[in-house]
Amino acid sequence: MQTQHINDFEYKAFLNEVGLQKKHLIFPIFVQEEEKESKISAMPGITQTPLKAIIKQVYNIMDTGISSIIIFGIPDKRNGKGSFAIDKNGVVQQALKKIKREFGNSLNVITDVCVCQYNLSGHCGLVINNKVDNDSSLNLLSKIALSHVEAGADVVAPSSMMDGQVYSIKKSLKEYGFQKTKILSYSAKHLSSLYMPFRSAAYSKICQFDMLDKSSYQIAYTNPRQILREIETDINEGADMVMVKPGIVHLDLVCRIKEKFGFPTAVQSVSGEYAMIKAAAMHGWIEEEGWKVSSLASIKRAGADRIISYFSMDIATYLDD
Repeated sequence: MQTQHINDFEYKAFLNEVGLQKKHLIFPIFVQEEEKESKISAMPGITQTPLKAIIKQVYNIMDTGISSIIIFGIPDKRNGKGSFAIDKNGVVQQALKKIKREFGNSLNVITDVCVCQYNLSGHCGLVINNKVDNDSSLNLLSKIALSHVEAGADVVAPSSMMDGQVYSIKKSLKEYGFQKTKILSYSAKHLSSLYMPFRSAAYSKICQFDMLDKSSYQIAYTNPRQILREIETDINEGADMVMVKPGIVHLDLVCRIKEKFGFPTAVQSVSGEYAMIKAAAMHGWIEEEGWKVSSLASIKRAGADRIISYFSMDIATYLDD
């Protein structure tokens, strides 16, 4: 089989044509307390960065011209209440202090606000009587967000899909004097198997991650009107930006959100999307570089203002600014 060779100049031209710039890209970081760097088998090229190496990792990211990151914490300790998520010496809180001390305002730091990596069930909320309890989860999410902001986060990104999470977090931050902190809400986090590579890294040691049923709070992809109501609710609760994930299979929703609300919208190209491209390329079934470029170009073309992608550093090499 012959494949058409496309050079770097042409990739650059494609990305320029859709208006993608380095400022639109956000690179995700897994930070862990273990001292040795861990490779993620389902995500070739992506690692879990030890706290002691976090500054070096951020320098590598910034050297590509990317100035925004999102941090996902991988803690050593977990319990049924997810209480280590609010520890002032927790893995995310320590990482934030180190990063902000080194880079200050030259780097925009977003933190994932969720419970799944910190509790024993792997669910995004607290489980009480075998059910995910929305109200108690809101209380914990607000405390997690506050602890992140106190440690230096510029933006908090609640990803648990609990009803009222934006309102609860915004109210808590305001009470403690953090009115200017931005909230990037995972407003349309769809039920999907495309999160499985992430789960294998984040909490495979504590639960049977491939058996988790999150359908009671993550959203189905079959009813776009419900999805738009979720988006509108988060906007009304005070979100500064809304997010759709996974990315490439929901780009029609990005178009609808921009047309209906004209509101700042982010898209996360999730771990499964990354893994599929990597796996197919490793087998010689697709041309990796072209798929990386076209996948992010399509997200930008659909109307995304920000893109979270594990390919961000690679794509940044094609962009001027």
